[in-house]
Amino acid sequence: MAKIFDCITEELQDFIAAQQLFFVGSAPLSPTGHVNLSPKGFDCLRILSPNQVAYLDLTGSGNETSAHLQENGRITFMFCAFAEPPCILRLFGQGNTILPSSPDWNSLYSLFSPIPGTRQIIVADIQKVQTSCGFGVPLYEYQGQRQILVNWASKRGEEGVREFQQQKNLVSLDGLATPLSKLF
Repeated sequence: MAKIFDCITEELQDFIAAQQLFFVGSAPLSPTGHVNLSPKGFDCLRILSPNQVAYLDLTGSGNETSAHLQENGRITFMFCAFAEPPCILRLFGQGNTILPSSPDWNSLYSLFSPIPGTRQIIVADIQKVQTSCGFGVPLYEYQGQRQILVNWASKRGEEGVREFQQQKNLVSLDGLATPLSKLF
């Protein structure tokens, strides 16, 4: 039932565009390190080419993906259809973190609608694409995006968000430095 592709086909691009949620997976090289799986909402993913994607990464309680990418670059995206027809899509690739101080920031950031609390942009070069049946994924009805994170960031303001990042986003659970650690 699973199919492998070399790139994100037009049909798969349409599937991705229809999803309201995706997941990002990463892990450190250490066999005792924590595997991270993070859900992402909002209109924050862009397909840059059939072999490259980027997403606007918002400030959160941790910064595991960025730390893992800095160490080894491995990243997996997963999309699930929670409506018909069933499908699971995985994008396997190598990623890196683009910070607001990067020369690439403005050109990439202009592809997104601004969201308060934006921390960085994750860009991934996709080497393998896999679909599978998704028959075991339950049906859910989309009700909307939560605004709690956006409201939190708006209330804190840019300086308050930077202070939070300095306190919570410089090191992973396993003690790996994130790219943000170079800024503070």
